[in-house]
Amino acid sequence: MRQWITLASVGIGLAVTLVGPSGATEPQLPGLGTPSDDAVARGRAAFTISCGFCHGIDARGGEDGPDLVRSEMMLSDSGGDVLGPFLQVGRPELGMPPFQMPGDEVRDIAAFVRSEIDGVINRGQYEIQNVLTGDAERGRAYFNGAGGCSGCHSPTGDLAGIANRFDPPGLLNRFLYPGRGSRGQAPQPREATVTLDGGQTYSGVLEYVDDFYVAVRDADGEYRSFDRADVALEIRNPYQAHIDLLPRYTDDDLHDLITYLVTLQ
Repeated sequence: MRQWITLASVGIGLAVTLVGPSGATEPQLPGLGTPSDDAVARGRAAFTISCGFCHGIDARGGEDGPDLVRSEMMLSDSGGDVLGPFLQVGRPELGMPPFQMPGDEVRDIAAFVRSEIDGVINRGQYEIQNVLTGDAERGRAYFNGAGGCSGCHSPTGDLAGIANRFDPPGLLNRFLYPGRGSRGQAPQPREATVTLDGGQTYSGVLEYVDDFYVAVRDADGEYRSFDRADVALEIRNPYQAHIDLLPRYTDDDLHDLITYLVTLQ
């Protein structure tokens, strides 16, 4: 089976196939092979020293240099055959000087960038590790105690049967990304109350806010915008309690909670 990998940022489509031991096909860039772990490690170290200050330590771009993971040049490189000649010339007009590097160092850097490219292209192959490594009783205690979960949620109410609605990785995502919504449902909106200098208030769904303006849509559907310098603003986020927990969670807390929640069938 032939698969197309489209990299929109550079406008390239590469038709390639890699057949694994099970016969399944996986996307892979042509003619590149898989760099060894040692080469990638050496390349990462060399890249950090020579290139990271412009291109970022993960090769995804920095303040002065472009993202190499989506670079057309690096996508066509095989073992440094394109990168090496380019480094000898550089692009002085864009602020990149020539680099004189031994061939093995160039190959290692190319291997490191290749590993970052492969990681992006093959991200669908990431294995989700078992998250049920906690203790259900400790999770119950955290739920009813330090976590404060029982103040808003009930195992026999809104959380009844939650283990049938979300798998363990899905539950973990709910903790780590509160407010994203689920199963095609939009998240609950933030609400706000704007108070004018004279005491008049306007409340509704928060439509927009930045350092200068705030806008709400009231119960009648009317959109109202205000200069923040002229009003007092109160924002109510239905997920704020979960957001406040993010810096307080430990790994054990999360795994204990999830292990407890999967018992709520």
